[in-house]
Amino acid sequence: MSAVIEARGLSKVFQTAVRRPGFGGALRSLVSPQRVAKAAVQDVSFSADRGQLLALLGPNGAGKSTTIKMLTGILTPTSGEAIVAGVAPHKERERNARNIGAVFGQRTQLWWDLPARESFAILQDIFGVPEAQFRARLEEFDELLDLSEFWGTRVRHLSLGQRVRCDLAAALLHDPPVIFLDEPTIGMDVVVKEQVRKFLRYQVEERDRTVLLTTHDMTEVARLAERVVLINHGRIVLDGPLQEMRRRFGGTWQIRATLADPAETDRAAGSAASLPGLHGITVLRREGPRLVFGPEGPQAPTMHEALKMIIAHFQVTDLALEESDLEDIMRAAYLSGTSAEASDSGGEPVAEAVSQGG
Repeated sequence: MSAVIEARGLSKVFQTAVRRPGFGGALRSLVSPQRVAKAAVQDVSFSADRGQLLALLGPNGAGKSTTIKMLTGILTPTSGEAIVAGVAPHKERERNARNIGAVFGQRTQLWWDLPARESFAILQDIFGVPEAQFRARLEEFDELLDLSEFWGTRVRHLSLGQRVRCDLAAALLHDPPVIFLDEPTIGMDVVVKEQVRKFLRYQVEERDRTVLLTTHDMTEVARLAERVVLINHGRIVLDGPLQEMRRRFGGTWQIRATLADPAETDRAAGSAASLPGLHGITVLRREGPRLVFGPEGPQAPTMHEALKMIIAHFQVTDLALEESDLEDIMRAAYLSGTSAEASDSGGEPVAEAVSQGG
């Protein structure tokens, strides 16, 4: 299967002027400005296939939005290459615009003083959508997003959730194969969020669209993402299934088990070495009749793998499971990426001063 979205060694460096203190510093900055090169994205490579939802994750300032802006053609890469649906976005912007839909959570593509329905009609003309297809798509979107309740309302009077639902419909009116979503559900209530998630699942599973999503909502990631690309300080830290991230950064699971044989409980609790037959699992402590198992070593199993091993090894009468939630795992992954970045750069910042002028 050929990739629909491809990022090959993408990098983006911004030049910003340094403001010097005081009146004299301001004059010197005017005559002989000093600029700093800030690398927002560094050598980012990944791909996404048709009918796949990929979550691009990272802390604020990690380079997620810059990456999306290069993939949508808003920004030109400093180096590297982006290919979306067979098009280099920054080189063929008009052709690329027909292949993609985009929703940026705090910005709208609708006309502020017009009813949403009239904005849809303008977009129909811009993209040349035939009337029959336009009506069919609006009917489909209305069924999934309940748009007709408010699409006669001026956009400026819509709630955030209503506006984003209209933006999602507007982004898909021309039936693009690729959708870019930059924190689309920020600030929404839980009911609207679930409605948007259902809509996105439908677009991926039934319409075979490729969706690239950035979000800080870990519930959204857990319910939608097939695969995650974790970016920090402009570099990719991890690219793989969500389970792989749990395996690498979420090693704080615990399994509380009550064994049928008290003598076996005593033997396991008193074992100073790793338990035979339970590779990567150790007894953390005893809580009355219960044993608390946890991971041990770099090759520790996932919680579900450990559960299978424990049940196969012991006769168990009661179980309780506890696993790090996704926010804890993401925090550990971010911190790991920060440490790696400091190690790679020898503790020095990525940016370098560049004198220009005079």
